[in-house]
Amino acid sequence: MTINRKLALAGVATVLIAAVLWTVVFNSNDREALSRDESLAWFESGAFKIGVATVPGTPHVGENDLIVKVRLVDGSPASNAEVSAYAEMPSMGAMPAMRAPADLIETTSGQFEGKLDLRMRGAWPLSVSVADAIHGNAELSFDLATDRPGLRIATGGRPIGATGFQAQESAVSKAAGTIIVDSRRRQLIGLETSTVTHHDLVKTVRAIGRVTYDERRLTKVSLKYDAWIGELEADYVGASITRGQRLFSIYSPELLAAQQEYLEARKRLSRRVPDDSLFKAARQRLKLWDLSDREILALEERGEPREYVPIYAPASGTIVAKHIDSGSAVKTGQTLLRIADLSQVWIEAEIYEADLDLIREGMNATVSLPYLPDRSFVSVVDYVYPYLDKASRTGRIRLTLDNADGALKPDMYAEVTIRASIGHRLAVPEDAVLFAGDSRVVFVDLGEGRLKPVRIKTGQQAQGMIEVTEGLRLGDVIVTSGNFLIAAETKLKLGINQW
Repeated sequence: MTINRKLALAGVATVLIAAVLWTVVFNSNDREALSRDESLAWFESGAFKIGVATVPGTPHVGENDLIVKVRLVDGSPASNAEVSAYAEMPSMGAMPAMRAPADLIETTSGQFEGKLDLRMRGAWPLSVSVADAIHGNAELSFDLATDRPGLRIATGGRPIGATGFQAQESAVSKAAGTIIVDSRRRQLIGLETSTVTHHDLVKTVRAIGRVTYDERRLTKVSLKYDAWIGELEADYVGASITRGQRLFSIYSPELLAAQQEYLEARKRLSRRVPDDSLFKAARQRLKLWDLSDREILALEERGEPREYVPIYAPASGTIVAKHIDSGSAVKTGQTLLRIADLSQVWIEAEIYEADLDLIREGMNATVSLPYLPDRSFVSVVDYVYPYLDKASRTGRIRLTLDNADGALKPDMYAEVTIRASIGHRLAVPEDAVLFAGDSRVVFVDLGEGRLKPVRIKTGQQAQGMIEVTEGLRLGDVIVTSGNFLIAAETKLKLGINQW
């Protein structure tokens, strides 16, 4: 072997020995520094003060030492505590999650040490659990990654006595009630954000209704005297009736007597009796009992009363109710027939209480029926009823539709669609809002990985957006995707304790 080659090998050996000695000395110095409480990153959680650090301070692929010190709030070691820790790389695609347990051992009172075997480069979120039968439990989560110095608290603790980056994080992030989600975890979660802006919101209000009669076109047939039904011509429900058509005849002793009185009064008038008041009263009585001038003239021409007087239809339409038969006795004011003009109908629809404030008279509406899938009808809101149904908590609205072809039949179900303009409002996507009872929460992105859970007050929902009435400002950046995973992971232990 040549002298030069020997010298080269000796040089390489010297470098390797120096590197090993430097690593041993470096780690030894790290451990010596970490033996002093002030050299660890300390966090307050429940009844404990917990110091955590890794050796080396910048974790690498392979084995890394983990040191955890647990103290009570008075500074004494938590000698009866049980401490466990593990780091876990989240699953990525087909690759399952990888866990690296620390297997901590208590080396001195309140100090626990173990090793983390980080098998890949990347993010390894660290979880530390402390259990004490007397003082309770504590759980802390940290952002830990290879080739990145230090630990960053995610949830469960408040930094105390921190310096450098941790002091800045404590003063800014923790004081503001934020959580930290680094870029790698954001990518794994699928976190997306958007800016809060104003939107012209138009809400589509859908309501279930039914076809009903236009009450202004309903006619009731009744008598102003007791009678018996003679011949009944309008003898079934659904019959089409024309105004002036004969419906039935009636026999009434009172009407018969009234006809006779009229004829007697007319004879007295023909004999030029000066007082014609009886004649006028008899004629007025017949008119009040719905005999027309034509029928009174026919009575005069006959010169004798009719026992069975015909009753004629006061309006055209369809018989929708019948309460008489031939020979039946009827009382004064009793409803005998009901006639509906179905050339125009009403649609009465139920609107939920939350949407009722958006509906105004005169708004355009579209009506569709399951029985007529190929047709739709355009109408306007005629009337908003001034009361609610206390059982269903809905309000009622009314629309009018032409029905010349008779396609719309009473009691058909209908769907009413109304596009109601809410206005130019501050709004966020529906997916950005977390609902928990009466609380509404969004995550505001403050930058530098910081997310702040914020309670908001909301208004109307429309077009996949939710109106925000309180809690956000124009230009705020919020999380729109992945917020459920963030909430599940952090449990909102920072910022908002309960929803």
